[in-house]
Amino acid sequence: MTTASGRTVQVGDVRLGRGSRVRLRPRQSADVLDLALTGRTAEVDAVEEDLEGRIHVVVTLDGDDGRDFRTGLGHRFFFTPEEVEPVEDAPAGPRILIAGIGNMFMADDAFGPEVVGAMRGRTLPEGVHIADFGIRGMDLAYRLLDGYDVAVLVDAAPRGKEPGTVHVIDPGPLGALPDAAERAVPQAHGMDPVQVLALARQLADGTEELPRVLVLGCEPAVRMRGDEPDVVVGLSEPVRAAVTVAADMLESLTGELLRDPQADLSRPAVGR
Repeated sequence: MTTASGRTVQVGDVRLGRGSRVRLRPRQSADVLDLALTGRTAEVDAVEEDLEGRIHVVVTLDGDDGRDFRTGLGHRFFFTPEEVEPVEDAPAGPRILIAGIGNMFMADDAFGPEVVGAMRGRTLPEGVHIADFGIRGMDLAYRLLDGYDVAVLVDAAPRGKEPGTVHVIDPGPLGALPDAAERAVPQAHGMDPVQVLALARQLADGTEELPRVLVLGCEPAVRMRGDEPDVVVGLSEPVRAAVTVAADMLESLTGELLRDPQADLSRPAVGR
C-alpha cells in the first residue's frame, strides 16, 4: 500500500522523504533508460504530486558527479512509489551541504567557486553534498530548506588578516541576524550571505528546521566593489594558494561534522 502526505510518501512500512535511500525497481513497461537503472541505489530528492494527482519520487543516483547541479538535465530521475524499494541497511546519518559562493568575474570573490572546483576531484563521504551557487542567492536560500544538518558556506571573507588566511566562522543561530537583514530582499542574481540566511529564515516560517550554518572564509588580497569598469578573472597569488588549504580543511571539517553536527569548531585561522 502506498500513501502520500505532505513531502513524504509511505511505501510499505517505511515513510520516504528527502534524504531517504532507495533501490530502483522500474516496471518492465518503463522506458529503456529507466530500466537501465534497475538495482541502482539513490537518494530521494523530493516527493512531488503532478496536476493529475499522481505521486512521483524524485531521486539522485549514488555516484553521480552531477547530482548537485540542480539546473542540469539528466541528474534527477522520477519514479512512482511502486518503483522504489526502501534501503534500510543503515540509519541515515547527518547531511552536510558545502556551498561555494562568489562572483567569478570579481577577482578574489571567486574563492568559493574555485574551492568547490578543487573538491570535485576528491572523494566525499556519504551525506556530504557540494555545489557551486555562484551569485544565485535565492537558489541557496531555498537549498538551505532541504533538510541538511549543516551548511558550510565557502566565501571570500575580509576580517583584517593576512591575504590568503583561511578561517572558520560560526555566525551563531539564524535567529540572531540583524533586523535590517530580515527586511532586505535578496536579488535573484546577487549573493549577500546575510540576506540569503535571512530569506531562508523567512521561508522556513517556523515550520521547517534550518541547518547550522558555518562559513569557511578566506582573506582576499583584491577586493572589488562591483561597479568597476572592467571584470577581473582569476584569483590573486595568496588566495590561489589558499584554495588547496581550504579543500584540506573541508575534508577535516566534514569528518568532524558527520560525527557531531554541533561540534565546537572554534580554531585559529590558518595562514597560507
